[in-house]
This record gives sequence, structure tokens and C-alpha cells, in this order.
Amino acid sequence: MSISQQEVQQTAQLAQAIEQALAAVVIDQQPAIRQTLLAVACGGHVLFEDVPGVGKTTLARALAQVLGLEFRRVQGTPDRLPAEITGTSVWDARTGEFRFVPGPIFGQFVLFDELNRAPAKTQAALLEAMEEGQVTVDGVAHRLPRPFIVMATQNPIELEGTFPLPEAALDRFFVRVHLGYPSPEGEKRLLRTWAAPLWRMDATADTAAIQPLLQPAGIFTLRRMVSQVYFSPDAEDYLLALTHATRQHPDILLGLSPRAGLAVKQAAQAWAAFSGFDHVRPDDIQQVLAPVGAHRLVLHPEADLRRKTGATVLHEILAATPVNGSWAGLAVGAAGMAGVGGRV
Repeated sequence: MSISQQEVQQTAQLAQAIEQALAAVVIDQQPAIRQTLLAVACGGHVLFEDVPGVGKTTLARALAQVLGLEFRRVQGTPDRLPAEITGTSVWDARTGEFRFVPGPIFGQFVLFDELNRAPAKTQAALLEAMEEGQVTVDGVAHRLPRPFIVMATQNPIELEGTFPLPEAALDRFFVRVHLGYPSPEGEKRLLRTWAAPLWRMDATADTAAIQPLLQPAGIFTLRRMVSQVYFSPDAEDYLLALTHATRQHPDILLGLSPRAGLAVKQAAQAWAAFSGFDHVRPDDIQQVLAPVGAHRLVLHPEADLRRKTGATVLHEILAATPVNGSWAGLAVGAAGMAGVGGRV
């Protein structure tokens, strides 16, 4: 079943309305907003990686509000235990048996702030939840609410007291989003419009006016429509050429996995729908390749020494991979992705 033109228009209008609502709170961060919304539309999770004070927590809180989801926040600390996230069994003297007390992971929208400050065993507690939508405590599986969205933040410039995320944990995140600093014009607007006192920068003061534009049932409808965007054989060939190129590039130790390729496909379908198209075009794949794929690559140490990143290597692959078949001449090129995708 393919998506109808009416559904395409509805999806594009909904995405535009959500992006506008978020842009009123998180100023001059349109690429980050779009990439975050891609994950929501594809049933994925988001990793915000950037320096403090650029709006990561504000964007997460505002998105939960505009989606009409229950928001929960967990702070990563070096002494955080897995049971403090997933929940634990406690003895109930009245019933004479153990009773499960859910942890903060049992929310529709969970923000894990400074995830890389939590120890490895606590980070691992998220893996089952993010992949299977459940947690297992004392041998008993407990289903999480649906929808279930995890957004985590980490500061990439601090090393003391942090625990770098392993590849298995990074692969659970659908996209890695860098907000970056706003433009001078955007920062001037921020100075003039932000109403909350500095000590309430991460509180709900400036997100309270956001009205929900979607409900949980609407999120599942959005995901269904995105999955019906046509992905042609030419699109499949182009995506496979890109993923295979990552496994042969001299700077890459570990290329994109088949799961990463599926994630790029889903993100390209969402990007096309948000742009008002019922089929995936070359530039849809180009726009999402770095946000979805860069954090899943493992580079050779020599490439790190040359200050290369997963995103820069993917740009090289995009520039070197031709678009063939009926798509020939339609691609916008790697420069188009850099212009919209922002600093990735």
C-alpha cells in the first residue's frame, strides 16, 4: 500500500506545524528540529551531542509537549545504578510478596541528561528498553508504555568523570543531533524574546505556552504514513551503493550495518513525506545519511589523527558515488546535505 497524495499533504503540513511550534522556543535550530522529528516519525531514539547551553533539554521538553506525551527526566551521574532507571522489586509486608516498583524509564518520553556520565552498567540498562520496548527485572519482563521515545544528551568536550558510549549503545540511537551555536541574528532574537530568568532556563517557563499538536494515536498514524512512502528500486540501489562504500573506504574500520541501512531508508521516507513527496528522491537519502549513519561508523585511528569524522567521510562517499538508472541527473550532491543537515 502506498501513501496517497492527501496523506502526503497532511504529513507535510503536520511536520511544518510541529517545526514552527518548536522553532518558537528553540531559536535558529531548524536542522536539529527536523532531524529530531525524523526519529519520532520512524519510531527511533535521539542522541543530542553538543556543548552545554545550546538548548538540548529545552528542545526535548518542548517536543514532548507538542507531541502530547508524558515527560520524564533522568540525570546521569557516576553513581547511578541500573535499578534506579528500570525499577526494582520491594517487599510488601501487607501482601507478603515482592512488588515491582517501576523506575523513571516507564514514561512515554524519557530524557536521559548527560548519559555519558552514567557508568557502563547503567547505560546498558537502556539497551533492552530502547531495542525491545521492555525491561527485565528479576527475570520478569515488563512492557514499557507506547509510544516510547528516549532522548539522551552528552557533552563531547568533557572527559573527566565520563564513560564513553560503546558502539552497541550508539547504534540504538536513530539519529545523533548536533545543535551548534545559533547565528548572530538568531542569538539576538533569543536575547530579546527569552522570558524566563536565567536560573529557570531549563524549566517549563517558556514551553508552557506550547499546545499539543499530536496525541499518541496520531504518532502511530504518522509512522504508518511515513512507512508507505515509495522507495523505488533505484533508491534501493543507491542506498546499497552508499552502505557498501562505507565498508570499503580506507578510513573506516567498521562500516554501516544492514540495520543502519534500514534506518537510512526510513529516515529518507520521512524526509520525503515532510517535503511533500510520495516517493524518495536522491537528495532525501543524501540529507539523512550523515545524521543517521555518522555515529554508527568506526574510523581507523589514523583517520582520527587527521581530524576526520564520520560525517566528513560520508560526505566523501556521497561525492564519489554516482546516481545511476532513472535517477541520473536528479541528485543535488553532497553539498545539499551539508546545507540542510547542519554540523553533523
